[in-house]
Amino acid sequence: MKIAFLFPGQGSQATDMGKDLYDAFPEYKKVYDEVESLTGIDVSKITFDEKENEKLNQTRYTQICILTMSLAILELLKKQGIKAEESAGLSLGEYTALIYSKKLSFEDGVKAIAVRGKIMEELSPKGKWKMSAIIGLDEEKVKMACQKVENGFVDLANYNCKTQIVISGEETAVLEACSFAKELGARKVIELKTSGPFHTSLLKDASIKLKQELKKYKFGDFETDVIKNIDGKKYQKDDDMPEILSEHIVNPVRFTDTIQTMLDDGIDTFVEIGPGKSLTSFVRRTNSDVKTFTINDKKSFEETIQNIKSLT
Repeated sequence: MKIAFLFPGQGSQATDMGKDLYDAFPEYKKVYDEVESLTGIDVSKITFDEKENEKLNQTRYTQICILTMSLAILELLKKQGIKAEESAGLSLGEYTALIYSKKLSFEDGVKAIAVRGKIMEELSPKGKWKMSAIIGLDEEKVKMACQKVENGFVDLANYNCKTQIVISGEETAVLEACSFAKELGARKVIELKTSGPFHTSLLKDASIKLKQELKKYKFGDFETDVIKNIDGKKYQKDDDMPEILSEHIVNPVRFTDTIQTMLDDGIDTFVEIGPGKSLTSFVRRTNSDVKTFTINDKKSFEETIQNIKSLT
């Protein structure tokens, strides 16, 4: 069995995500305490307190809350002796993978995401933005739908799998492109819980600022392989990390290629770690023969541990 860990990104957040894990496991709660100490952000309150939950969809808080949940679950898996040979994440989830691989230390990775979320929120261009997932069309037809839009900016942002592509841009332009996509045969359109034109050229100012910030961090050696979003290939030890990670937010996420690289490497078991279960659904649409598990609450954690241990 060859295991890969997958880490979700912005848009997967949900109120009370991981609350039962937080209540049940001291080592899980400890990660929240450490993140809050490093960042000054009250992650547990934003995630679990109804009075603070409106912050959960603000980029500067969304990213650190999702990262914290994924890192806390990793601590539980570590205690169970469950390891992965490769990992990848969707957008911000790539940082979780870099922390897991030891390319980024826990401290630097947490601080980097706190800064990244703040930059992406503050330096997103002013306006009304939207990201939507188009399901049931291939890349060419999604491009065609976007090209039909005469007014406003819209572009392809995430290649999740062959039949799910995310578009990003001005709200009116995205809505119009979605309408054209339905005319072209899209089965479904899903609005994502994001607040900016992420993974498009409109984030250029944020990209420049992020690169400056990332140069302050130390990047070590990879202990496990990480597949990068920007081209779906493995990171190499001499890669320019600030350059790649800053370009990451102005370029599409190539998750389709990321999954294929893992499959080509012989990965046969995928574990999605964090809120939601989108990433394993992308895997199953690519190859229905592999095993997939999600960990986003106490029940799914216990079931996944039991299933993986029964397979080894």
